[in-house]
Amino acid sequence: MKRRFRLRRPAEIGRALGSRRIFAGEALVAFAVPAAGPTRVGVAVSRQVKGSVLRNRARRRLREVSRRVLLGPDSPLGVGGIRYDVVLIARPAAATAPFTTLESEAEAFLARLRPVSG
Repeated sequence: MKRRFRLRRPAEIGRALGSRRIFAGEALVAFAVPAAGPTRVGVAVSRQVKGSVLRNRARRRLREVSRRVLLGPDSPLGVGGIRYDVVLIARPAAATAPFTTLESEAEAFLARLRPVSG
């Protein structure tokens, strides 16, 4: 994921974590807050994921999921779409769950962010 699409500062991440938009799945927990600039994603991994190798694996997997699902060309959060600052927090299952499970949970989170028409 490119640097310009990442949340890096603690204040930015804290603002997203304080939001009301939330999704909790088996492998990830997601928060989002409307943003003024382009959609950016921050990834955090709890120490509940034991071992640095598994924490780094979970971090890499969530970054790839966010690149494909949240920031992809078909995503409403992509370039020119709805703008959010998103924080994804990995649960222990994120390191070992099938990649399709992570993608489906990210898509379910994305479905909650889509505006309701009508």
